Amino acid sequence: MRNNIIWLVVIAMIWSCSPSDEELFEEGVKLLQNSQYQKAIEFFDRAIEKNPDNTSALNAKGVALFQQGKYDDAIAVFSASIELDPNSYKPFFNRGNAYLEKKEFREALLDYNMANGLDPQQVDVYYNRGLALLGLEEYEDAIFDLDVVIQAVPEHALAHFNKAKSQLGNNDPVGAVESLFATVNLDSRNGAAYYLLGVTQMSAFGQKEEGCANLKMALNLGFTEAKSWVDDFCSE
Repeated sequence: MRNNIIWLVVIAMIWSCSPSDEELFEEGVKLLQNSQYQKAIEFFDRAIEKNPDNTSALNAKGVALFQQGKYDDAIAVFSASIELDPNSYKPFFNRGNAYLEKKEFREALLDYNMANGLDPQQVDVYYNRGLALLGLEEYEDAIFDLDVVIQAVPEHALAHFNKAKSQLGNNDPVGAVESLFATVNLDSRNGAAYYLLGVTQMSAFGQKEEGCANLKMALNLGFTEAKSWVDDFCSE
């Protein structure tokens, strides 16, 4: 009888030391932040096993899968999180990001619209939705979203850059050049921006000297697509 009591006490102690789903989730987040994605997934799975309604663990598992480039698996996990809690913008935003990586722009746009409706204050949603709209060649709507980002974060160089691409698609080279100058002023290492600036200056405005200077800068920064323009139009 005494041995049975001791054994029951030991079991109770082991049970009491078993980590909760929240503790497992928090450990998984630490691993996720340290780019240990597969190990993080193991902790998120343990948290979900303990509490299948832990949408935070589901969403975080989806993020870890996304970081590994497993976009279809991530989409499935984000969808499961949405089924449990359709009122959080995060899994909609994250699933939209996975669709964006797959260049499934229409599906991404639908998710970003849902995320924006649930939390219209999230600047990242506007930026990524702008990218999806750019991919869909819906240039005016893309410019609107990217302007929201720029108003909130004026130093967001990529927002200026993608706005420039949208403006070019919308047949506005004047606005595009202005946005490209803003881009390179904020990020002097963006070779693609120098390239686009040089090409636009030469093709839209006939500014050969200025255009060649920017094309050569793009080439110096490793943007090799500028080489053919430099060879064809900027040789001494």
